[in-house]
Amino acid sequence: MSEQPLRVAIIGYGMGGEVFHAPLVAATPGMRVAYVVTGNPQRAAGVRRRYAGADVVGSADELWARADDIDLVVVASPNREHAPHALAAIAAGLPVVVDKPFAVSVEQARAVVDAAEAANVPLSVFQNRRWDGDFLTLRKLLLDGVLGEVTRFESRFERWRPTPKGGWREVGGADEAGGLLYDLGAHLIDQALLAFGPVTHVYAEADRRRPGVLTDDDTFVALTHANGVRSHLWVSAVASRLGPRFRVLGDRAAYVKYGLDLQENALRAGRRPDLEPGWGSEDRSSWGVVGTPDDASPAPTERGDYPHFYAAVAAALRGRGEMPVDPLDSIEGLRVIAAARRSHDERRVVTL
Repeated sequence: MSEQPLRVAIIGYGMGGEVFHAPLVAATPGMRVAYVVTGNPQRAAGVRRRYAGADVVGSADELWARADDIDLVVVASPNREHAPHALAAIAAGLPVVVDKPFAVSVEQARAVVDAAEAANVPLSVFQNRRWDGDFLTLRKLLLDGVLGEVTRFESRFERWRPTPKGGWREVGGADEAGGLLYDLGAHLIDQALLAFGPVTHVYAEADRRRPGVLTDDDTFVALTHANGVRSHLWVSAVASRLGPRFRVLGDRAAYVKYGLDLQENALRAGRRPDLEPGWGSEDRSSWGVVGTPDDASPAPTERGDYPHFYAAVAAALRGRGEMPVDPLDSIEGLRVIAAARRSHDERRVVTL
């Protein structure tokens, strides 16, 4: 592949495409936003204002005739369309990044992986929360043995949104992969698997708390890992008082951290990592604490690094490394999600 900027086509310009993918692609040296797929006139106007030279097309089908002018396809469409759009890109011979959740089901995801392997097309999944500053801090603490042997991993994405916004994420059926388990839960499960390895047992409570909401908006998942660690994961839109983002208990010390990684809010505000020195750095006042009740100290938060994802993609496409997220990891995450849904429906612990 030449050293000209990689031409990236983004399918979908909702929150994922507008807030995460397009800005991070544009901020990556050696990449540019070349095409955006959206049928929404207001979103199309926003693309043209922000990304000079990007072509806006009304449907994904219009991309495949232009495959020779595209080096990477980013699938940021609604969840139900992730696998079909990924398969179409692979059929056109184009490398693909798929937003999470990778697909609606394990079977769909496997079909995408099989197609990419058969076509020898690079494939990755946008699990950007692997580069949250607090999660990078936790991984460093684990690597350094600061916590000792971990027994319990508590992780939360909680919000207070008592009034539903509507849309497919809150009222869509199972075939649309709506609800918090597929949304924020996909991040928490991916982090738990990455930090503590394979899961043997899953228990879940996936509830609907707000009137008019047809998918889970208040969910708890308990995982038992093969190494004995227990992960307790919460995702909620109705948390009137927020718990800690992380509480990780070891036999030597604990790590407790409040507040979400700041990169999402920065991107929502229109800021970009290539234009902001110190991107991802957290103020000391927001650091977590590591230690015991008798001996605790601040734990400096590692710099958040969402830009790493597309930098690694660019390097991989130029033959200088691997894609940043193995799609098989995301298939394992979907297996856990499927088990969690079954656990809730059957009111029992599910064995994987």
